Formats: sequence, structure tokens, C-alpha cells
Amino acid sequence: MIHDEADILTLVQGGKQATVDWFKEDTSVDTLAATLGAMANSTGGTLLVGVGPTGLIDGVRNTAATIDTVLEAALKLEPSLIIPMPRIVTINERDTICVQIPAGMPNVYGLDGRYLRRENTTNVGLKPTELRRLIIERGVTSYEGEIVPAAEMDDIDWERARDYARTISSTGDRDVEKILERRGCLARFDGTLRPTNAGLLLFGREPQRHLRGSDITAARFAGNSMGDTFNREDISGTLPDQIRRAETFLADHLRKGVKIGSTMERTEEREYPMEAAREIIVNAVAHRDYSITGDGIRLFLFRDHMEVTSPGNLAGPVTVDNIKDERFSRNPIIVQVLADMGFIEKLGYGVDRVIDLMRSLELPEPEFIETAGGFKVRLHRPEEPTPLPALSSAEEAARVFIADLDVEINPRQEAAVTFLHDRKNKRLTNSDMQSLYPDVHAETLRRDLADLVSKNVLVKMGQKRGSYYVLHTTEHHGDDS
Repeated sequence: MIHDEADILTLVQGGKQATVDWFKEDTSVDTLAATLGAMANSTGGTLLVGVGPTGLIDGVRNTAATIDTVLEAALKLEPSLIIPMPRIVTINERDTICVQIPAGMPNVYGLDGRYLRRENTTNVGLKPTELRRLIIERGVTSYEGEIVPAAEMDDIDWERARDYARTISSTGDRDVEKILERRGCLARFDGTLRPTNAGLLLFGREPQRHLRGSDITAARFAGNSMGDTFNREDISGTLPDQIRRAETFLADHLRKGVKIGSTMERTEEREYPMEAAREIIVNAVAHRDYSITGDGIRLFLFRDHMEVTSPGNLAGPVTVDNIKDERFSRNPIIVQVLADMGFIEKLGYGVDRVIDLMRSLELPEPEFIETAGGFKVRLHRPEEPTPLPALSSAEEAARVFIADLDVEINPRQEAAVTFLHDRKNKRLTNSDMQSLYPDVHAETLRRDLADLVSKNVLVKMGQKRGSYYVLHTTEHHGDDS
């Protein structure tokens, strides 16, 4: 925010840039309008009138007329650009006009059919793809509500849709198609109902077949940065399924420690509040820009922090500075349906909740970062959690065995290794794993064991129903199958 003479001198000394430009008093309305529109279509900025091309303060002779010219330039844009009233700032007894264009303006602004943006010190035309993305980001139109050209009604999983309809139908209306149409998950094209992007994302049989990049890549890295040692899971499917599977990934990979209470009672807790980690995932799924197909959401866990990156910059008037207070939804259809399903509170208190949860455990507040093409939320923890005490001999042996291998494994896999370090267990079968985890799907347990084989933790012996697993030791180096 510009306040006085010193602020303007600092800007001028810094030179022209994407967010700073200046002109002489006799500059035309069209020239001023082009720069006002370009800044409004970018990240905002400051425009000065009464400054020469080289940065010399020339001043303006008629301040009232110059302000009228600036306002005329703002109104010349389509739609009209509504900005704070230009201010007169006197520098060395010469008046200048300071115009502020806030960041996150609510529209996309054109001048005589052209749409401009700032690139370094110049105004350049928006490419069609850039214009479409900006229109979606500003909420002028909605990508989620667009019909998917190649999708048919059979691409909707109607069993899921009927389950959803039953949960929200307080009037007894059981017409699933009408309910999905009212919610924006179906729309009419030439009189025929067709799935929208939101409909496929929420209820589609194979959403990623039509909407590339609408998935989550989850990974746990061994160190504080990306490296060669990691556990990765590619999470696809509908958005509700992605949220559930991401929660399972967090439950499997967030490390646990012990906290000593005031009464010396020991309680086990994860390195981050599970609710906070989940809230970040849900917010990313609900608010990301699904029109960006080159990348999906990334959930990365590191030794000293976790971060969730979602495609697309902050939408509407929301900025990193006002994210705690401002509310805007890029995907109101998705937000409404996820709220109906109980995943989120539609009022949008997710950010506040994450902050409160981190504070409650005396952890650093979340870090919000806007990148060139996305938005990142990062949680930090100051130190390693206190290790769990009183391990059994098998657990201790398993921990040492795993540490020597330097691999990342989930709690179920650690239980498998611990099982084999118990002297009474010579081998591990799929049935043993099912007994250890009766509530986990057999295919998930099979993948856990296959992953341990690929990481040289276990060796698979035998074939099909007679197969079993043993620890990968030196005598088994030639027996991998």
C-alpha cells in the first residue's frame, strides 16, 4: 500500500516491473486503460501519473483533470474496472497521481476486444488457453459445470448416485437424475442430459479416463527432501474415494510418538494432528483447478515437514495474505456435494481449523505458498517424535532390521516384519496377514507383501496357494521369485 512520498520514491528507484509502471500527464486514455487492464488481469500493481520515462518526477499541473482521465480509462474497460480512488502524492513540491490496482480482481478485463496481462514491463495479449484459465480462476465461468464432450450417462456410477440421492432427499424425491441436475452434476445439451466435469469427478466410473490429472500422488520420503528412498501411491477414482484413500495413506505413513502428560500419563500421537492433515487434503481436492490437466495434487511427507500442492493459483479475491479471512469457492458444485457427504463444512473454515489444531499442539502454524502454477500448504514439526517405549524383543529386532535396510514401509508392513522376528514364526502367509488385519482388504495386504519383496525385505517362496514369505537374509539372495 502506497502511503507517502517515500513509498513512491522507493517504487521509482526500483524501476518499472510487472506491478509498477508510470506515465507522463499527457498520456492517452487508451494507454492508461491498457496498463490498468493488464495489471488487473495479473496480480495488481501501482500506476503513477506525473513521472517521466526515465523516472524523473515531472508532476501534473491539473490533478483533478488527470484523476478524471484515469477514472475514464478504468471505465473504458469491459467490464468497468472499479478501483480505489486515485490519490494525490506530492514529491518535491510536484503533485503525482497514484493509482492502486488490488490483486485478485473479480473479473477479466478487456479493451476493445483485447485481453492483456503484464509480462515484465510490458502489456501482452492473453493466449486463448490463458484467457480461459483466468476466466475460470476469477469465477466468471465454471469448469466444473461444463459438459464433458466424450462422456455419456453410462459413465456415471448410478449406484453411487442413488446412495447420494438417498442421503440428501428430505422431500422423498427419488429421481436421481433430477437431483444430480439440480446439483450441477448433469446438464442439458440439445435437450439431453449429459455428465458435467463435476458429475464425473464425484460419481464417475473412471473419472481419469476423461479428466487427466484429476488424481493424487502420495509419497513418503526418508529425508527432508525428495530422494531415491520413498513409498509412493497413485490415488485415482472419484473425489470421495481419493479422500478416503489419502486418509489411509496418512494413517499408514504419519509417524507416531509418545507424549508425556502432566499426570505422567503416556499418550500416543502422530507427528501432525490427523485432523489437520486430513483437512488440507480435503481442501486441495475441493478447491484445486481441475482445468489444469498436466499435474495432479501432490501429497508429500518428509522427515521434518509435510506438504500438499494443488494445481492452480488461489481463486477469486483470496490471496496468501487474506486466506484466513476471505472465502471463495472455485468449485461450488464439488464443495456442495462433498459437504452433503460430510467431508467438509460448506462454510469453509478449513484453514482456521488447521491453524487452531497446529497451535493446540504447540506446532508451527501452517505455511501457505503460492507458486507459479499452483498453491502449496506446508506443515512443519520442530523435532523427531519421542520413540515408543517398551518394545518387545521381536519389535526391537524388526526395527533394527528395517533401519539397516533404509527403506520406508507402512505400519502393516512393519507388523509383517515383526511377525517374522518372533521366534515361533518361521514363515508368513497371506492368511497370517489377514488375521493380523481382518478389516483390511485382501488386495491391499497382497500389495503390502509384494512391495516388501520388491524392496528386498521379504522373499516369496513357493507358488500360488502354497506360497509364503520369509525374511530376506543372505542365504536367500538367490531364491527371489
